[in-house]
Order: sequence, then C-alpha cells, then structure tokens
Amino acid sequence: MKKSKVTNPSASVEYDETYFERGLESGISCYQNYRWIPELTIPLAMTLIDYLGIVRGEKILDYGCAKGYLVKALRLLYRDAWGLDISQYAIDHSEGCCYLKEGNIVHNSYLTFPSEFDLCIAKDVFEHILDIDQVLEWIPANRLFVIVPLGDRVKFNVPVNNFDKTHCNCWDIDIWIEII
Repeated sequence: MKKSKVTNPSASVEYDETYFERGLESGISCYQNYRWIPELTIPLAMTLIDYLGIVRGEKILDYGCAKGYLVKALRLLYRDAWGLDISQYAIDHSEGCCYLKEGNIVHNSYLTFPSEFDLCIAKDVFEHILDIDQVLEWIPANRLFVIVPLGDRVKFNVPVNNFDKTHCNCWDIDIWIEII
C-alpha cells in the first residue's frame, strides 16, 4: 500500500531563510517571518508539560526543533530540553541547546548533547520525513509524542498544510498509529 502523497517533495526545496521567513510569499512553506512569540509558545510548552507529565530533571528532545522556540520555552519553565534539526539556517538562528542533524550524526554535540532522552517531542515534523522508520529507530528516547497534520493521502484536512512543498506524508490517524 502506498502511503505517501501522490506528489513528492521537491529535492530542491531547502529549509533555508526563504522557507522560514518568506515561505508563504515564495510558495514553499506555510511560514512567514518565523519568530519567537512567547505568548503562544510558553503556553504550548506548559500544556505539554501538564499533559505529558514532564517533571523537572527529565531530558526532552524536540526533534525537528527549527529555531528552537519550544526548547527555549521548556527551558524557561525549568525543563531540560534539547533540539535537533536538519536546517543549518534554523540552527544558526536558535538560541543554544539546538544542534544540526545529518543522517545519524549530530554536529558539534560531542561534549554536551545527551545520548538518551526521557521524552521526544516531534511537533509538525513527521509529515516532512520520507523514511520515518529510520527516524523512529534512531530517536534515543523512552517515550515519543507526535503532532502531525492529518489528511486523506491526497489532501490535508486543514488546507494550509497543502501549501508546504516539503510535506510528503498526508495520512489519516489510522495510518499514523500503525506506523508509530
């Protein structure tokens, strides 16, 4: 059974400045002027802490952290959060505790990056990943919490998600549960 969308993500689309800052106007992504908005991100982080029962001292990995705003919010709420992303641009614009990941290599992390986590959060990430099985095997965490947009294999339920050229997994909840 083919699970991916009919269209393939463009290999030429990079997670660069255009993707994060001018995505809507360029027709590449749903991002526009991607920035720290504490009045949104801190309540999200607190909701995750409450819902997932994240206690102080637990190590949290934000897989696909982009510029690390959730990592920043969790740290402001005294949680030991770390981030990984494949975008050099996003990591260069993060405020620390976020690292570049290429394949199974985490760059510049040998002194500080934990080798294991209590929890991995993957928010709005798995819809971008072609080989999810490989990612799931690699994630060094005891628990996994995933937020993904849902769809019917052709179109996402929330129309704005159809605009991101890097979205390649447009699945319903049953397929996501089967995979994860």
